[in-house]
Amino acid sequence: QVQLVESGGGLVQAGGSLRLSCAASGSIISINDMGWYRQAPGKQRELVAAITNSGSTNYADSVKGRFTISRDNAKNTVYLQMNSLKPEDTAVYFCNAGLVTSRLFRTVKIYWGQGTQVTVSS
Repeated sequence: QVQLVESGGGLVQAGGSLRLSCAASGSIISINDMGWYRQAPGKQRELVAAITNSGSTNYADSVKGRFTISRDNAKNTVYLQMNSLKPEDTAVYFCNAGLVTSRLFRTVKIYWGQGTQVTVSS
């Protein structure tokens, strides 16, 4: 019932911009921290950006000054604005969120999206 769905990926030239979106749906009581990870071929998955439910953000050094993470709690959505894209940004980007789905237990469980491909050409 609960799932995260990413959108906004695609092919863009170096120096261009993309905005990724991730919407959470289902029986959700509350959303805690949310973030974006990416995985390039032959590399391990890495954290790109994260945002708490209070708006505090954290970025990987490689994307600071170029990427901006934000969230819209009314829409259960987290965004990643990517500017000045480089070929090394090419990867599958995954949405991540801590969700509370039970009013009784209020346990925070980690959910992942299926990923969206971002390709930056030189």
